[in-house]
Amino acid sequence: MTDNILYQHDIISTKDLQLTEVELVLKTAKLFQETRFPKILEDKVIANCFFEPSTRTRLSFEAAALRLGAKTIGFASDDGLSIQKGETLHDTMRVIAEYADLITIRHPAEGSACLTAEIADCPVINAGDGANQHPTQALIDLFTIQQCQPTLNDLSIAIVGDLKYGRTIHSFLELFSLYDVRLYLVSPEILMLPNSVCDKLKKRGVRFSFHQTIEEVISKVDILYLSRIQQERFSDAEYKFIKDQFIMRGSMLKNVKPNLKILHPLPRVNEISHEVDKTPYAYYFQQAANGVVVRQALLTLILHEPLL
Repeated sequence: MTDNILYQHDIISTKDLQLTEVELVLKTAKLFQETRFPKILEDKVIANCFFEPSTRTRLSFEAAALRLGAKTIGFASDDGLSIQKGETLHDTMRVIAEYADLITIRHPAEGSACLTAEIADCPVINAGDGANQHPTQALIDLFTIQQCQPTLNDLSIAIVGDLKYGRTIHSFLELFSLYDVRLYLVSPEILMLPNSVCDKLKKRGVRFSFHQTIEEVISKVDILYLSRIQQERFSDAEYKFIKDQFIMRGSMLKNVKPNLKILHPLPRVNEISHEVDKTPYAYYFQQAANGVVVRQALLTLILHEPLL
């Protein structure tokens, strides 16, 4: 039996994950997808602390915990918390850590998950911290691509949308730089991938190029990964200028590879037209469904020392 190298570990950033750890998560998620296991975390309490809105991440974490037999506590916004009275995030999370065996946290401030991990005695999972990281979404993306493609190597992947502020994209790129892939980066000029991320890709030998339209690259790729332009990170004038620049329509799918799959971390606004949902290339709802088994895998690996 392989050692459980993630037992009692925090999951704060994809930067901290080694290939062996990533593959352990993928292998364990596949087990959960194929087999119903007993409620192995029935003596655990998991605190889901969401300081900003979430649908899929919060509910899939809760579903994963309940399917494993764990109890959940937490909140879906900071309304009603003592933070409204002036309590610091440090003190809030220090107390919650006393109530739970594991904390998941989503917060608008970059570094919030790292701060929580520093002060909590229990493991912490980052469910999104500002424009920084969303490591569990990246693991879901990886698992989904493994599910719909013959290999994780030798793929051509187009990433479209907000490459500057998109935490899902930053985490995705960090993980995929562990594999042999070709990247096509499609975005408005003001939302191009930060230089720091580009430099890291270069150092790891990842091939990538910049493009201004989906049409330039769609016939070349195996995966088309779209993300929304995040209105909350722009002024109204800026958002109106860029929000309609990249929209995936059914008419654009005429000359694509037969194995093409379109992914999106959701929520979508208007970047994928609903006619695309009916095509064999749409895979974003399966991607969302995979959130439960991947998070089941993470909760089990972190809280249950022996592997299944």
